[in-house]
Amino acid sequence: MRILVIEDEVRLAEYLRKGLSENGYVVDVTHDGIDGRHMALEGEYDLVLLDVMLPGIDGFGVLRDLRAQKQTPVLMLTARDKVEDRVQGLKGGADDYLVKPFAFSELLARVEALLRRGSSVSAQASTLMRLGDLEVDLARRKVTRAGKRLDLTPKEFGLLTLLMRRHGEVLSRTVLAEQVWDLHFDSETNVIDVAVRRLRAKLDEGFETPLLHTVRGVGYVLEVRE
Repeated sequence: MRILVIEDEVRLAEYLRKGLSENGYVVDVTHDGIDGRHMALEGEYDLVLLDVMLPGIDGFGVLRDLRAQKQTPVLMLTARDKVEDRVQGLKGGADDYLVKPFAFSELLARVEALLRRGSSVSAQASTLMRLGDLEVDLARRKVTRAGKRLDLTPKEFGLLTLLMRRHGEVLSRTVLAEQVWDLHFDSETNVIDVAVRRLRAKLDEGFETPLLHTVRGVGYVLEVRE
C-alpha cells in the first residue's frame, strides 16, 4: 500500500518514511505544500499524512484542493493543539488528526484504522480480505490459509495485500515494483520474480489449489481457478 507524507520537518519526514517502510508500506515524501498537492492529485495513494504548516501552500489548502477531486484518506499532523484548528481540519475533510509530538505506535494504529476503513475488498468485514480459503487480516497483519497461519515478511505482506485488492487482475512486474518496492522496474533485475516465488512457496505449497499464477510475458495474478 502506498502512503504520501507531506511534512516540511525533514527529520520527522524521514523518521516516518523509515518506520512506515519497515511496516511494509511504500512511502513517498515531499516537504512542500505545492509539490504535495500535485503528488496527491496526480498520484495513486491509499493514504496521505499531511502537515498543517507547510511552505508554498498550507495543509488546509492542500486538503481543500484534494477534496475537490478525490476522497483519499487524510491524516493531518500538526503542532497546533487548539480545538478550533482540529475542527477546521476535520470540517475541511480530514479523516483524522494527530497532534505533535506523537508516538509512532499511535500514528501506525491510526494509519491502519484509516486503511481498514477504506478497504472494500471484503463485504463481510472491513478488516478482512478473503479469497477462497485465504484470509488476510489487515488489523492484525495476519495471513491464514485453510486455518493455517502463514508467516510473511513485511514486503511479502505488502505484495499479497496488493494482489488481494486486485485479485483476478494480472499485475505486471512494473506495477508490483512501483507499488510494493517504490522502484522503477529494471528488466535486468529479478527481485520481483524472487519475491513472488518466495510468496508462492508460502502461499501455495502444501495446498491442493494454487492461488498465485504466472501469466507468461505479462505478470502475476491471484485468483481461484477451476
